[in-house]
Amino acid sequence: MKSELKRCITALSAFAALASVGVSSASAAGVPSESYNYDRWGEAIPSQAGYTAERTVSGDDLEIGAFDAPSDLFIDHNGIMYITDTGNDRIIAADSELKSVLRVYDRFTMPDGSETRLSKPAGVYVSAANDCLYIADTENSRILVTDMAGNVQTEITKPESEVYDSKRTFLPQRVVADKAGNVYTVLGNITSGAAMFSPDGEFMGFYGANRVEATAKVVSNYFRSLFMSDEKKARRTRTVPSGITSFDIDGDFIFTCTSSSTQSTDTVKKLNAAGKNIFADRELYFGDYKPVYDAAQNKTYSTALVDIDISADGCINCLDLTTGRVFQYDEECSLLFITGAVAKQTGGFDQAAAVESLDDKIYVLDSSKDTVTVFRETSFGKAVHRAASLYNDGYYEEALGPWQEVLARDGNYRRAYVGIASALLRKGDYKGAMKYAKLADAGDIYNKAFEGRRREFLKEHFTVIAAVSALCIAALTALGVYRKKRRTAKNTNEKEAERK
Repeated sequence: MKSELKRCITALSAFAALASVGVSSASAAGVPSESYNYDRWGEAIPSQAGYTAERTVSGDDLEIGAFDAPSDLFIDHNGIMYITDTGNDRIIAADSELKSVLRVYDRFTMPDGSETRLSKPAGVYVSAANDCLYIADTENSRILVTDMAGNVQTEITKPESEVYDSKRTFLPQRVVADKAGNVYTVLGNITSGAAMFSPDGEFMGFYGANRVEATAKVVSNYFRSLFMSDEKKARRTRTVPSGITSFDIDGDFIFTCTSSSTQSTDTVKKLNAAGKNIFADRELYFGDYKPVYDAAQNKTYSTALVDIDISADGCINCLDLTTGRVFQYDEECSLLFITGAVAKQTGGFDQAAAVESLDDKIYVLDSSKDTVTVFRETSFGKAVHRAASLYNDGYYEEALGPWQEVLARDGNYRRAYVGIASALLRKGDYKGAMKYAKLADAGDIYNKAFEGRRREFLKEHFTVIAAVSALCIAALTALGVYRKKRRTAKNTNEKEAERK
């Protein structure tokens, strides 16, 4: 009996070992079904998927001919999806289910009645405030603002301004507009921020420039420049920040991202109307915590974010060109899910270019495969989003049950430990909060719970502590009196001895 049990255990161990090898191989190959997250030490660990790839859609599927190097996606307030079909010089408007095409924008009417066509458009945006279509018409070096019928309202071209270097070209890549009608565009050759224009097309300057990362070399060059002559300063190589790659607008805030794989500063920013980065003073990291090693290519790749999307519930979806993955964060920038990969099968990408979200779906555009992949939220993803939504709205106690459900389904899900710790802290269960905060390595929550537990302990044992303190004080007082009497008696005896 014992020998049979031993053989069973050995077989199971061998199977587990083979399974772990299979998981490692899958990880190296970038299989789309692979799902992982990060633990409190920043190590990648297996995790349940928040989204699964449902299907891919091509131009042929929509019966409008194959896409050619599509570069941008946008879903408007009516649920209509706009696809920038760059190589075919057109914008495709389709329903959100990607079942049918509603309109193809390839010709527009100028204010003087003449017809104009697009040339390699790279970005598209639709404003809910004025129902206008904004197109980054790259090769025509302009931004078109049109009504939904294709009538051009405003044409924005290269600014004639002292602020804008006349030697630089004007190549719009992405475009958005705020509620007031101000237009923001990412330019392909500009690192000083997004170009900003008034509703009537007047250039207003640059907005939201990235900071230069304070590396040792940059700091050294700065101090050296303090002692340089003006002539040497003019000849030296200047350090410039990485340019903005893409952005999205959410209410009064504009979120930006950069595809620079060598810069960790300002990877993702949340800018207010004044251009101030709300994330600047927070220690945040977006994308993979560590560079990804590709054994097949013998290369190490770092995160390069090419697009960003803010969903209706405030989640931040960041698309990584390097790994073909969507990193989803809640509005507090806590990592929720990692979806996608570089792969040939459904759910994988050759060259991920744009990301959008609507309801329980995420859409990713591949400019090499010329397809849009539809990801649908899983039941686990739904449970996490419900818990995170309650938590971020301040309903910590109400989120306790949903977080416990999440943890029951995935014991490695760190975000659930943080949520439970916060809920228990709010309920006054300081001991439980300390336990879960320690498991999540959430120092702030642990410290607050520890303070609460200390106050609670003092309150519960106040009588005993007071009595013991009183006894100690009385004992110390008695000891002091006794020692004083002894010293007095000793001094008296010594004086009498001297007199004799």
